[in-house]
Amino acid sequence: MATASTSRIEARFRDLRARGAKGLVVYLTAGDPSLEATGSLLAAVDRGGADVIELGVPFSDPLADGPVIQRASERALKSGATLRRIIERLPHWRGQVSAPIMLFTYYNPLLQYGLENFARDAAEVGVDGALVVDVTPEEADTYIGAMRARGLDTIFLASPTSPDERLGLVARLSTGFVYLISRTGVTGERAEISGAVGPLVERVRRFTSLPLAVGFGISNPAQVREVQAVADAAVVGSALVSLIAEASGSPDLIARVESYVRSLKSACRGSGAVVS
Repeated sequence: MATASTSRIEARFRDLRARGAKGLVVYLTAGDPSLEATGSLLAAVDRGGADVIELGVPFSDPLADGPVIQRASERALKSGATLRRIIERLPHWRGQVSAPIMLFTYYNPLLQYGLENFARDAAEVGVDGALVVDVTPEEADTYIGAMRARGLDTIFLASPTSPDERLGLVARLSTGFVYLISRTGVTGERAEISGAVGPLVERVRRFTSLPLAVGFGISNPAQVREVQAVADAAVVGSALVSLIAEASGSPDLIARVESYVRSLKSACRGSGAVVS
């Protein structure tokens, strides 16, 4: 259980390590297909076994995201999703979810909201941290200060092309875990896991004992297990967003989402399941 000095994200990864298990981080876009559906989707992802949930805040220029999540952001914006409306609904959503929730966003929505206002409100509604894609660690002091003051984790990105100096800085400024990008480019499903993952994990591990989660291109149970052979957690996003888009008009949307996440979790090392 998290304490005043231990975030829910840290507590979750600590529990996984104590059990010799690996984690599953799952992304979905708030407001896709609607804000009303998002609460039910979050609960389904939680029931499926996600260890951490990344809740994407739709943005008009999502430069780090591939076409699947770009289209999800467009749909969410058309449905009326904004950072303020997401935060307004989070107390209700939070009550249905036991997993830590982090926001995946860009800096512009936070600046428009006000950094201190955002950190205060996010903490009050049960958010546990954030990954702000376009905040570079070299220019993150104000953002980090606002987040730390409210006990919120700051997750930063490390990529295969990052020099050691940047990796060391990312490691020092990250709390909760470090998000490793499996390959250069944008988010999206891939047929194979990049060969850069293992060397990147080894490089980042020299700078931190924080959990290392690998994302970008992971979509099925076999890939989850492959990533977890070297890292502490796998991140799945675009594949779930694609499923939501495909099944958004179906009465079994929630059941399909829960079943998909459960299949990913069953593949996690330490879960007791065996995946061929």
